Amino acid sequence: MSEIHDSRMNPDETMVYQIRIKGHVDDQWNDWFGGVTITLEADGNTLLTCQIVDQAALHGLLRKIRDLGMPLISANRIDAGHVDEPDANS
Repeated sequence: MSEIHDSRMNPDETMVYQIRIKGHVDDQWNDWFGGVTITLEADGNTLLTCQIVDQAALHGLLRKIRDLGMPLISANRIDAGHVDEPDANS
Protein backbone atom coordinates (compact mmCIF):
# COMPACT_ATOMS: atom_id res chain seq x y z
CA MET A 1 0.00 0.00 0.00
CA SER A 2 1.40 3.40 -0.89
CA GLU A 3 1.52 6.24 1.57
CA ILE A 4 0.66 9.80 0.56
CA HIS A 5 2.54 12.61 2.26
CA ASP A 6 1.45 16.22 2.25
CA SER A 7 4.61 18.31 2.15
CA ARG A 8 2.69 21.29 3.55
CA MET A 9 2.09 19.50 6.87
CA ASN A 10 4.42 20.27 9.73
CA PRO A 11 4.91 17.03 11.69
CA ASP A 12 5.24 19.05 14.91
CA GLU A 13 1.89 20.76 14.37
CA THR A 14 -1.14 19.57 16.33
CA MET A 15 -4.07 18.59 14.13
CA VAL A 16 -7.70 19.42 14.92
CA TYR A 17 -10.38 16.81 14.25
CA GLN A 18 -14.14 16.92 14.42
CA ILE A 19 -15.60 13.49 15.01
CA ARG A 20 -19.34 12.94 14.83
CA ILE A 21 -20.97 9.94 16.49
CA LYS A 22 -24.56 8.75 16.49
CA GLY A 23 -26.33 9.38 19.78
CA HIS A 24 -25.64 11.62 22.73
CA VAL A 25 -22.97 10.94 25.34
CA ASP A 26 -23.50 11.98 28.95
CA ASP A 27 -21.34 14.63 30.65
CA GLN A 28 -19.75 11.80 32.65
CA TRP A 29 -17.66 10.94 29.55
CA ASN A 30 -15.83 14.32 29.51
CA ASP A 31 -13.00 13.02 31.70
CA TRP A 32 -12.81 9.69 29.85
CA PHE A 33 -12.30 11.39 26.49
CA GLY A 34 -9.82 13.84 28.02
CA GLY A 35 -9.35 17.24 26.39
CA VAL A 36 -12.20 16.82 23.93
CA THR A 37 -14.96 19.39 23.48
CA ILE A 38 -18.27 17.52 23.46
CA THR A 39 -21.21 19.17 21.70
CA LEU A 40 -24.63 17.51 21.83
CA GLU A 41 -26.40 18.30 18.58
CA ALA A 42 -30.14 18.80 18.20
CA ASP A 43 -30.36 15.92 15.70
CA GLY A 44 -29.34 13.46 18.42
CA ASN A 45 -25.69 13.17 17.40
CA THR A 46 -22.56 14.16 19.32
CA LEU A 47 -19.73 16.26 17.88
CA LEU A 48 -16.29 15.76 19.42
CA THR A 49 -13.75 18.49 18.63
CA CYS A 50 -10.19 17.76 19.67
CA GLN A 51 -6.54 18.47 19.08
CA ILE A 52 -4.64 15.36 18.07
CA VAL A 53 -0.84 15.19 18.26
CA ASP A 54 -0.38 12.24 15.89
CA GLN A 55 -2.09 9.31 14.18
CA ALA A 56 -1.59 7.05 17.20
CA ALA A 57 -3.58 9.50 19.35
CA LEU A 58 -6.32 9.63 16.71
CA HIS A 59 -6.57 5.85 16.64
CA GLY A 60 -6.69 5.80 20.44
CA LEU A 61 -9.64 8.20 20.43
CA LEU A 62 -11.40 6.15 17.74
CA ARG A 63 -10.90 3.02 19.89
CA LYS A 64 -12.61 4.78 22.79
CA ILE A 65 -15.57 5.60 20.54
CA ARG A 66 -15.69 1.98 19.37
CA ASP A 67 -15.58 0.79 22.99
CA LEU A 68 -18.66 2.92 23.75
CA GLY A 69 -20.49 1.00 21.03
CA MET A 70 -21.64 4.21 19.37
CA PRO A 71 -21.67 4.30 15.55
CA LEU A 72 -19.07 6.61 13.98
CA ILE A 73 -20.64 9.00 11.47
CA SER A 74 -17.57 10.96 10.39
CA ALA A 75 -14.02 11.94 11.32
CA ASN A 76 -12.68 15.06 9.62
CA ARG A 77 -9.38 16.84 9.96
CA ILE A 78 -9.98 20.56 9.83
CA ASP A 79 -7.85 23.66 9.59
CA ALA A 80 -7.31 24.88 13.16
CA GLY A 81 -8.18 28.42 12.03
CA HIS A 82 -11.53 27.29 10.65
CA VAL A 83 -13.09 25.27 13.45
CA ASP A 84 -16.85 25.27 12.86
CA GLU A 85 -18.79 26.42 15.85
CA PRO A 86 -21.90 24.35 16.47
CA ASP A 87 -25.00 26.05 15.12
CA ALA A 88 -27.08 27.25 18.05
CA ASN A 89 -30.20 26.54 15.99
CA SER A 90 -29.31 22.91 15.21
